[in-house]
Amino acid sequence: MGLLDILFGSRREEAAQEPVFLKETSDAEEQLDYLKKLAERADEDTASKIEDEIKILDAGLYGEGQIVFELKNSHIPMFVLRDIYLRSGEYAAQIDFLIITAGHVFVVECKNLIGDIEIDSRGNFTRTMRFGKFFRKEGIYSPITQNKRHMEVIKAVAGQGLSGVELGRYKKYFYDVYRPVIVLANPKTVLTDRYAKKEIKDQVVRGDRLIAYIEEVDAASEKVFSYEEMRGLAEFFLKSAQKNPAGFDDKYKELSAAEEEKDQPSETPAAADPVNLLCPKCGARMVKRVASKGARAGKAFYGCSAFPKCRFIINIGDEEEDTDK
Repeated sequence: MGLLDILFGSRREEAAQEPVFLKETSDAEEQLDYLKKLAERADEDTASKIEDEIKILDAGLYGEGQIVFELKNSHIPMFVLRDIYLRSGEYAAQIDFLIITAGHVFVVECKNLIGDIEIDSRGNFTRTMRFGKFFRKEGIYSPITQNKRHMEVIKAVAGQGLSGVELGRYKKYFYDVYRPVIVLANPKTVLTDRYAKKEIKDQVVRGDRLIAYIEEVDAASEKVFSYEEMRGLAEFFLKSAQKNPAGFDDKYKELSAAEEEKDQPSETPAAADPVNLLCPKCGARMVKRVASKGARAGKAFYGCSAFPKCRFIINIGDEEEDTDK
């Protein structure tokens, strides 16, 4: 089934279905566990920085969890992808949620912001936070702009392989089908948008109104996808998703290496030539190193030369001579 068929194919009526999550997990959950382990091994200053990272991830995951709950209890036939990373050339986008219904593809950016949000007539976002009797007002980066960039990446990814008349038709109807949505997941956030333009207002909703928003938008237009086409499009994006290369490895490189060494099972190569020893995980050459931190500080081990992409190590027994000294 081609992408054009998916976008403009048959419109068979389908029996009501429950929401289907083709991807429900978030990479941030793995990152959170990873940071917690690093914090235990870090010095006081570094641990404080890591704790700030943990708080940000925690808040984001909580907000996304609220959206997952709303979607699962919506009883709307839809396919959902959570936390997918798409790339087109040098441009990339981390999509919090991609929601595919019979009428639209909703590109959701989740914001679990502390404080009250005001959107002015120019589309600027301002946050006000209360500290006892005092208030602090600050401008924040527009999630509208952020999601607009996400839309461009999705447009490029989904349009791959199309040309000529097909590509022109696809571009013409893209924004009729794909809808950017900013969801304010914090239930305590007060949204003030009375001065915002309609095109901005239509993109920002509170988390507890997301389902009503989807129903209202879908009700105002014809069905675009059959149930099979919804699934086909969701599977297309899932297949197109890549592993996000961004992480905390470079930021906390030494701590990361020590943590990986601690967590890996201890193995001693049996009669293996160190020069020709290959990584059993990825096939790259193993090189001899000395741990600088952790429980095995000062002790030798073989590490994969593909580090940090591959973190496999082989600990060398204490009785083995360290020829690198």
